[in-house]
Amino acid sequence: MMPSVFPLETGHEPVRTGVVGLGYWGPNLIRNLNELEASELRWICDLDEGRLQPMAKRYPAVRSTTAYDDLLSDPELEAVAIATPVSTHYPLALAALEAGKHVFIEKPLAASTSEARELLRVADERGLTLMPGHTFLYSPPVNMIRDLIRSGELGDIYFISMSRVNLGLHQSDVSVAWDLGPHDFSILRYWLEETPSHLSAMSRSCVFPDIPDVAFINLEYARGVIAHVELSWLAPSKLRRTTVVGSNKMVVYDDVSTEPVRVFDSGVMLRDPQSFGEFQLSYRTGEIVSPAVQPAEPLQVEMADFCVAIRTGTAPRSSAELGLAVVRMIEAVDASLSSSGERIPLGDEAAIAA
Repeated sequence: MMPSVFPLETGHEPVRTGVVGLGYWGPNLIRNLNELEASELRWICDLDEGRLQPMAKRYPAVRSTTAYDDLLSDPELEAVAIATPVSTHYPLALAALEAGKHVFIEKPLAASTSEARELLRVADERGLTLMPGHTFLYSPPVNMIRDLIRSGELGDIYFISMSRVNLGLHQSDVSVAWDLGPHDFSILRYWLEETPSHLSAMSRSCVFPDIPDVAFINLEYARGVIAHVELSWLAPSKLRRTTVVGSNKMVVYDDVSTEPVRVFDSGVMLRDPQSFGEFQLSYRTGEIVSPAVQPAEPLQVEMADFCVAIRTGTAPRSSAELGLAVVRMIEAVDASLSSSGERIPLGDEAAIAA
């Protein structure tokens, strides 16, 4: 079983952290970094005084500022967590790395493969932790299913179908693929431990012109697995449902259910033919098991992993390399959409960038 917590060893001091961006997700980072024993929250930062002042009142012991340079020039600050629009990820993260700060950055890692690669290069040269915020990698149900896949209990994985839809939240600066896609792409990369060999996509911009709010994405993997990802901001109800079909068993993962993981002992077998031209299929419908999932707040576990990675020099579960792979997959979606759903090879970065 993958570890659910990342305790900081005795003798390590808490990591002195700051949070940049107090919009939708930033307050969650602040709360967790403030409560985590492995972290000492020192700074909060946002350009909008209307966002900054309420947070400053809630956390009076934490310094607040509208100037990002205040954080970068603080010699005692060790790490920054960035929760700002995607277009700002690269310049903010690069400035922090160049100032000698470790960086946690909300998904996706950057707005392009070239930007992501440059961040990896700078972090590696300076010996700093660079970690994208793929929070689902710290979700107990996601890790339970990864353990089932790795143990071989499901058999050979045939295909995976994923739906992540709801009514809103529409974004004005990125497509639904850039907004919701990183969740499912990171889970697939984590479960299957490989990047797709090919990807194709189709979409439609229903509300804002030129900003796709629904997308259907097909992924192919070198070992034969196929996956389908449905993303939408325009659906009558919230759905977070994944089906994993293996040769031995099948799994349904429903993130909004009280029973998030259900394992189906079901399948089909092709019996040896008894005569020329004869075949028989044997269907198996066994028991359905809903294993107990230990509760944990994924974001808290993720922040703990970030602090441990800084103190120990180890790679976090949500590694920069995984973040780069996710950005490459999203760029491949854009490349496919711009060429009327063409099947894009991910091994060819030139094709993705074209």
